[in-house]
Amino acid sequence: MVALGKSLKNNARLAVTFLAVLGFSTFLMFPSLKAQNSRFHDAPASADASKNPYAGQQAAAEAGGKTYAANCAGCHGQTGQGTGNIPQLAGGPAQTANDGELFWFITNGSLNNGMPSWKQLSDERRWQLVTLIKTAAWSSVPAAPAASAHAAPGGITAPPPNPPFTDFRYEKPGNVRKITVEDLPAPFATQSSTNRAQLAPRPADVFPKAPAGFKVDLYATDLKNPRTIRRAPNGDSFLAESEPGNIKVFRGITSDSKPQQVEVYASGLKRPYGLAFYPPGNDPKWLYVGDTDAVVRFPYQNGDLKARGPAEHIVDLPSGGGHWTRSVQFSPDGNRMFVSVGSASNVDDPDTHPAEKNRADILSLNPDGSDLKVYAYGIRNSGGGLAMDPKTGELWCSTNERDALGDNLVPDYITHVQEGGFYGWPWWYMGGHQDPRLMGTRPELKDKVITPDVVLQPHNASLGITFYDGKQFPKQFDDDIFASEHGSWNKSVRVGYEVIRIPRHQTGKATGEYEDFLTGFVLPNGQVWGRPVGIAVAQDGSLLVSDDGSNSIWRVSYTGKQ
Repeated sequence: MVALGKSLKNNARLAVTFLAVLGFSTFLMFPSLKAQNSRFHDAPASADASKNPYAGQQAAAEAGGKTYAANCAGCHGQTGQGTGNIPQLAGGPAQTANDGELFWFITNGSLNNGMPSWKQLSDERRWQLVTLIKTAAWSSVPAAPAASAHAAPGGITAPPPNPPFTDFRYEKPGNVRKITVEDLPAPFATQSSTNRAQLAPRPADVFPKAPAGFKVDLYATDLKNPRTIRRAPNGDSFLAESEPGNIKVFRGITSDSKPQQVEVYASGLKRPYGLAFYPPGNDPKWLYVGDTDAVVRFPYQNGDLKARGPAEHIVDLPSGGGHWTRSVQFSPDGNRMFVSVGSASNVDDPDTHPAEKNRADILSLNPDGSDLKVYAYGIRNSGGGLAMDPKTGELWCSTNERDALGDNLVPDYITHVQEGGFYGWPWWYMGGHQDPRLMGTRPELKDKVITPDVVLQPHNASLGITFYDGKQFPKQFDDDIFASEHGSWNKSVRVGYEVIRIPRHQTGKATGEYEDFLTGFVLPNGQVWGRPVGIAVAQDGSLLVSDDGSNSIWRVSYTGKQ
């Protein structure tokens, strides 16, 4: 892997070659577009000859809305706004592609990259989907039915999972798990599943479940795609609302677990996600924000509720593709900034797919955007979470691994990051296991693959991570890692949809075990109402967890009452 380059001009030229594309499954990853190829998703020229017989017809758009609700809304959102790492359909390349290209992609998909073929739908229904997208008739998409906390299991008759693997039915606060590389099955031991999260409203009597002695409260509601949370040095909590492009500030906690004050700090950003205060310490001067295609910063002083000035552009980043989140952290001395850039695909080989160049990396650069280098590589997508160990100064990441090799491959992971380290993607995984889809390629890298510290459940979509540095929880929680698991799509029975704890037993090291900590975001019938994303320690030592399923923030406090 090579450095991205030192000049902003080179970075700008690089960024324009990465284009967002369309897909139809949760955490869907797309085959890359070749550099400078303007065709939508490499659709063949022959796709242009396909003409939509229902173009512009309202009745067709309404019919397409019903198909969309059943097959696509769980991933792309009720109004095509995109969810998680799924691109929007209401704007961007999906709107500039011609009808024939869209129809071709919906029909053929890309199985290795997690996109199923929808050719089982009739031509008429596929064209109706195209009509819905191109006319933006999102009001015709039926709303998800209300969930019931006491609904019957709804056909979930799968046998219990074989430990150490699990699913949502067996996630319970306090359960301790440990997966090792010896536990991994062979590729394709089970079929690759498409089991999208069909979001439903949270039943009024359902809350997340925490261990005994902990209390869960609803801190904030009616948010718009809440993602990363970061605590400012003065104790305020900053939140990235990615889809509307906002940064919000939450100040204080009332006796009934509500914020004392909420303000919009900044708006007009481009899918902001990463948040970091600079320089590290108690007196920052800047708030850095990881937009999907750049890092920008705002002048900041402790206590600011509104940005003091406009965003200052720092550096362009590779953009487009399925992974759009960009996490940001600083070294303890403030000399280097780290930015994670996820892959543009599931398993595309960077040697043959130009759009993967300098992605699936953690980048290192100066705070002014200069001297941009690759710090660690082969990390498919750590865009959801970077964190700095406050005691040791080690960089840690939370990683979404690849899909489509079966229910229990490939595990997600959380690990400390070694400078120059190679973590396997796309050729290898978890040490010397080669991806069968790239068999025989890059044999010289086999012995360089680093096995991560904590192996998690496959497909659970590990996102935000934080180190517990508060004083409210019992002493045994000091320096432990908490992480949000956004939830699977490529597993026959759901897994994830929880917050986990990684105990380090005050040693500064992870032993590989983790513990279910906050569960209950999936109902017994398999309906999903909540998806944890960001996580931060609040000023009073409680945990704040953002949830882009219910568009809320949850507060977990310790009461000591069993």
